[in-house]
Amino acid sequence: MTDYHSLSRELQERIEEDRRFHRENPYAFRDEDILRRNMEHDRANLWRPAFVRDVEKILHNPYYNRYSDKTQVISCYKNDDISRRALHVQLVARVARNIGRMLNLNEDLIEAAALGHDIGHTPFGHAGERFLNELYHEKTGRFFNHNVHSVRVLDYLVQRNISLQVLDGVLCHNGEMEMQEYRPVVLNGFEEFEQRVEACHVDANANKKQIPSTLEGCVMRISDIIAYLGKDRQDAVKIGLIPESQDFSREKIGNTNAEIINNMIVNIIENSYGKDYLCMDKEYYDAFSQAKAENYKIIYGNPEIDRVYQENVKPMFAMVYEELLRQAKSGDKNSIFYRHHIDYLTEVNRYSKTFIREQYLLEEPNQMVVDYMASMTDDYFVDLYEELFPKEKYRIEYKGYF
Repeated sequence: MTDYHSLSRELQERIEEDRRFHRENPYAFRDEDILRRNMEHDRANLWRPAFVRDVEKILHNPYYNRYSDKTQVISCYKNDDISRRALHVQLVARVARNIGRMLNLNEDLIEAAALGHDIGHTPFGHAGERFLNELYHEKTGRFFNHNVHSVRVLDYLVQRNISLQVLDGVLCHNGEMEMQEYRPVVLNGFEEFEQRVEACHVDANANKKQIPSTLEGCVMRISDIIAYLGKDRQDAVKIGLIPESQDFSREKIGNTNAEIINNMIVNIIENSYGKDYLCMDKEYYDAFSQAKAENYKIIYGNPEIDRVYQENVKPMFAMVYEELLRQAKSGDKNSIFYRHHIDYLTEVNRYSKTFIREQYLLEEPNQMVVDYMASMTDDYFVDLYEELFPKEKYRIEYKGYF
């Protein structure tokens, strides 16, 4: 039996009164406080406010298109009913805007961070992220994390003057680590932000310590988990990975997608309205953490899914990485690496006044290979592998509808 919770009558009346008198939230981030690298460009106006510009920049980023064929959780199935990363970021944006609207926060900032938060994600989901990190770290001693790379895509690879506040929300989203309270941490400009980004590359623990500087970033971060918990369960049922009767614990938040979304949103609003931080009740937090742990045990760690990754995807990643690294070091302008990555980046930045091809070519070769591989969709990666290694034994066998 489903169980949907509601806001207390007292809070509903308080919110209605605040709206009636047009009371603002003093902790919401103001459009006029936005910070960009080039403050003379992208000035807000009535029809394109500050963070609306960032939303549109992200939507029109060429790499945004590639969300549509990147694994969310389940790979190697030809099934249009399974969530891809494109749907995930939209669901995160929807959940986050629901919370942000009720807390009277900056919804445009929330939406921009939500839509951009996974734009640097690898093909084949978190398995692809692990494999690319292992290869990159072995070669350079540096770490790859998809949230950090999303910042690189938005701030460097496709240079569109994205705001610091959106980049900060993207960096700090870390959807693998839930907290009972989210208290924003002051961020003093781009120089400090760049130091935090670099720390994530050289310190294995730094990524887990990143906390958003805005309440909007905090909302997006918790919404990332809310959006995928129940949805991933739905997808696992659709492909027969788990039975529809799978015994997930109900506890306080329920165990279906609709219950989890509704009940988590309600409790966060109930405990956070009018405060300068986000909070949920301890019993809700415990149930939320338990639900995520169950997903990891029953779905994400499922041997059937992991077998495909370990037996095929992992060695394919290693082979592609090594070949692209060879091409990057060779300087061969006719190679796939140059034609499909360097030339591609040059083209998408042709109207940018700050991207310089020659400067990018001075990047460490492993970093350029990572830039290219992380940009790929699942199908792109498979096609590239087959182009590079037509006679090798590794192959991805997709499970179709029939």
